[in-house]
Amino acid sequence: MSDKEINTEAKADVDAQPMTPDELKTVRRIPRVKTIRRALGITQEEFAARYHVPLGTLRDWEQGRTEPDQPTRAYLTVIAHDPEGVYRALQHSQPTIKQNQAV
Repeated sequence: MSDKEINTEAKADVDAQPMTPDELKTVRRIPRVKTIRRALGITQEEFAARYHVPLGTLRDWEQGRTEPDQPTRAYLTVIAHDPEGVYRALQHSQPTIKQNQAV
């Protein structure tokens, strides 16, 4: 079969219609941690240590056994956009927050 024939057959399959542009806009995109890590050129162990992610959790995400939750997806997006900034921020000591302190 040619590519054109395959495309025609695929479009004719009522159970597997392509998504419309509006449907594509609603698709939940998950940051691909493996892609982020590889772009940084670091190992799983290095990524886990650098960004304070449990190594087993990182491996589960990369192997598709589990997916990051919403806050973690946001964190991964920030890492993807500014990995050095996140790393620097995590190097500072954690501030002490006093309970019942007015903001």
